[in-house]
Amino acid sequence: MAWRGHLSQNLKELRILLCQSSPASSSARAFVERNYKDLKTLNPKFPILIRECSGIEPQLWARYDMGVERGIRLEGLTEAEIFKGLEDLVKVGASIKA
Repeated sequence: MAWRGHLSQNLKELRILLCQSSPASSSARAFVERNYKDLKTLNPKFPILIRECSGIEPQLWARYDMGVERGIRLEGLTEAEIFKGLEDLVKVGASIKA
């Protein structure tokens, strides 16, 4: 999982949108609770924004160069699937730079 240390090289910003209490956001909350510290340790100056709003659909958004953004819906995904989605967004950032 070496790609986790390359967030700041391939992305400009990462945003996670979730609800504090809804069952639909439970896997997104678990992902943040278990992985935020490691991701931030590997990318200390990289902005990882956690946005909580009651009733919102859980989403993960990546911002790249030139304001390009890509997002994925997290509802119904497991924590492993969220990790795979994040990895795919990082790979997109690498291909945009190439």
